[in-house]
Amino acid sequence: MIAEWVAAGNEADEFAEKGAKIVIILDNASFHKKAEYLQKIAAEMPNIHLEFLPKYSPDYNLIELVWHSAKEFIANRLFKSIEELEYLLHQLLNQGELIIKWGRKLKNKGNALITV
Repeated sequence: MIAEWVAAGNEADEFAEKGAKIVIILDNASFHKKAEYLQKIAAEMPNIHLEFLPKYSPDYNLIELVWHSAKEFIANRLFKSIEELEYLLHQLLNQGELIIKWGRKLKNKGNALITV
C-alpha cells in the first residue's frame, strides 16, 4: 500500500495521516486477536483499523446464516461417500441451490447456534 502511495507521487511519511483508511470487521475468533498480529498490523499498516463484532453475536455475521442454512439441509442424511457430500455442498454453495432465510435470527447458546 505504501509503495503504491509513493509511486503515485506522495510522501511515505504522509501515508498514515493522508492515505486511504481501511476498516476490517472480524468476529472474535482467538486467532483474530493474537497480540503478535495486532502489534504487527498497528506497526506496519497504520491505515488498517480492525473492528470486532460484539461477543456472542452470530446474527451479525452473515456467514453464520449461510452455514446454518447449509447444515439444516444436509443434517440427518446418509451420504454414500465424501464425494457425494462434496457434490451436494458444491450444488448448495456454488450453484445457487441453497435457500437462505436472511430474516432469521441466530442465538449463541454455549457452542450451539439456535435459530429463532
